[in-house]
Amino acid sequence: MPDKPLSGLKILVTRPREQAILLAHRIEQQGGVPMMFPLLEITPIQDNKKLLEQASRLSQFDLAVFISPNAVQFGMAAIRSVGVLPQALRIAAIGESSAKALHILGVENVIMPDSRFDSEGLLAHPELQDIDGWRVIIFRGNDGRELLGDTLKSRGAKVEYAACYQRSKPDNDAASLLTFLPDVISVTSSEALRYLWQMLNEKQRTTMVSIPLFVPHKRIAEQAGLQGWQNVRLTDSGDDGLLSALIAWRSESR
Repeated sequence: MPDKPLSGLKILVTRPREQAILLAHRIEQQGGVPMMFPLLEITPIQDNKKLLEQASRLSQFDLAVFISPNAVQFGMAAIRSVGVLPQALRIAAIGESSAKALHILGVENVIMPDSRFDSEGLLAHPELQDIDGWRVIIFRGNDGRELLGDTLKSRGAKVEYAACYQRSKPDNDAASLLTFLPDVISVTSSEALRYLWQMLNEKQRTTMVSIPLFVPHKRIAEQAGLQGWQNVRLTDSGDDGLLSALIAWRSESR
């Protein structure tokens, strides 16, 4: 029987644990050996009074933007706890995974970038150019980049942020990571990459930076380059993008 595409390849999966389970299973199906090492924990916002108040007056807004699949999960849960999405409300998502999460929940006609799946890509969308006077609500975590909101404001929109989940640093240490010593590492956010770097001492960094690092966004790749990672591989978004990149890299390196 021929080897599977990722046979024996040790892959560090750093997504939040709940989001990593399906990916780990798919890696195993391809013969890989995943290690789940979450660099972020995602939990509901502790005090959701403001979130529920915002969700209760969605009819006042022209556009709702969901920053991530987590924003979809927790934002839509808050919305449905107080009512439904107004039919006239335009819905936008930063990327494919967020749009897919919305579609699963029955939300159609989602505005999303054509290629670059980030704030810059969404801001380039034709439907978001002439928005003077619009009221926009952005569902996101407890903090994040201000580029999207600031740019929409500069175009004449009134913007509110709806914090619907919070990110925190899990209680991890580098010992188990160095014991596993992965063949490749997958990181899906700049914040997670920063936590990983802070976790490592100088000697550990010297060991880790030679391991191929797979990231889904140019911005993360640029940050990795500044930290000193020597082999950064840019992938398409989502599980499919990562798996395709891993399989292609494994084939090339054999």
